[in-house]
Amino acid sequence: MTENSVREFEYADADFARVKAAIYRKAGINLADSKKQLVYSRLARRLRVLNLDSFGAYLDYLEATPAELQEFINALTTNLTAFFRESHHFDVLAEFIKKHRHNKPCRVWCTASSTGEEPYSIAMTLVEAYGSYKPPVEIIASDIDSQVLNTAAAGVYSLERLSALSLEQKKQFFLRGKGENSGKAKAIEELRKLIDFHQINLLDKHWPITGKFDVIFCRNVMIYFDKPTQLKLLERMIQFLTPDGLYIAGHSESFSHATHLVNLIGKTTYQLAVHGKKDCSQ
Repeated sequence: MTENSVREFEYADADFARVKAAIYRKAGINLADSKKQLVYSRLARRLRVLNLDSFGAYLDYLEATPAELQEFINALTTNLTAFFRESHHFDVLAEFIKKHRHNKPCRVWCTASSTGEEPYSIAMTLVEAYGSYKPPVEIIASDIDSQVLNTAAAGVYSLERLSALSLEQKKQFFLRGKGENSGKAKAIEELRKLIDFHQINLLDKHWPITGKFDVIFCRNVMIYFDKPTQLKLLERMIQFLTPDGLYIAGHSESFSHATHLVNLIGKTTYQLAVHGKKDCSQ
């Protein structure tokens, strides 16, 4: 019995190779060979929606239909997130504000918003650090996935998703739903106003952002790219960083191969290499 004989759709090694090439070309994601079954389960939903009987037919459709590209990317991108995930980074952010941006404006770019838990965690941290519901801050939250951005902008979560928040934070920053919204909570308007959500593919030639950022959160994003792509993106991103700004990476990401660009100053926290050298010479 062949593998395809027990599958709903025809799915050959050549199809997986085409998927790998397409997602790398369009989003820079380097799919491992071990992701073959994951790709099948993720994309099978699109085949059902489009009433197609094979992955070959779907990939032909993808090539002929530009509008399908976003659905393809949405299906294959992973959106694992939580409020105050890797919590030490938010302590670093709060300390940075108190030491270097007290009563001064601050811009933050969250490059992988997902469903919004990370940018809202950033917003809560900034409100607490500045001691104001209207701090002088701007948060740009971006993601390649259009569907998760819609969820993020709405700011509505199940109560279970708020488990990492203290009781005080829940009361301070969320409104508990009633009736048909029972079991859910919505981020308060003051918090949502601090965040601008944008769809950005980091591989695009042009990013719809301008100016400098004091902090860039790019956590658990680079792990999906190969080393050459990582270096290109890092070099491009740090051009948007202020001289004393922070670049915050994920727990499994390291830039020991990019010391000409950034210096490690804390747990997966970096500054521009030039700025770090100046500090060391003082």
